Order: sequence, then structure tokens, then C-alpha cells
Amino acid sequence: MNRIDQLIRLKATGNPVELAERLGISKTKLYRIINIMKELNAPLEYDVDLKSYVYVKAVGFKFGFFTKERNTKEFHSSVG
Repeated sequence: MNRIDQLIRLKATGNPVELAERLGISKTKLYRIINIMKELNAPLEYDVDLKSYVYVKAVGFKFGFFTKERNTKEFHSSVG
């Protein structure tokens, strides 16, 4: 999704077949990912003139796992 988001922001996805090939995935998998992005409220559309997916509103996207900071006392009690 991060790579798709980046290409959408650049308005450089190409058509769905080209995008799927660029990502090394099937067109079906690409459509599943696009649908998930839309379910997550991405204002996403395909622009025929640009031949690219685009966001129709400005959005931010952040996706991934982050470690939580453990408090020092908790850490020491679990180690000792």
C-alpha cells in the first residue's frame, strides 16, 4: 500500500494492468488492495486523462507496525 500511495501521489500509477505489473502482483490482487484503500476512506479514483489513480482530496497515509516504549521499571522487573 505504501508503494501504491506513493505512485498515486505522483500521479504515476499507469493503468491497472501496468500498475499490477510494476508491483509484481496480479490485477485481481491490485483491485483487492484498491478496494481496501477505499474501505479505509481513501478518496481514490482513476483519472482516464492522466492514466493514473489519483486522490480527489488531499490525504495523509500511514501504515505499519511501531514498537511501544516500555517504561524502564517494567523492563528491569521483567529482566531480573
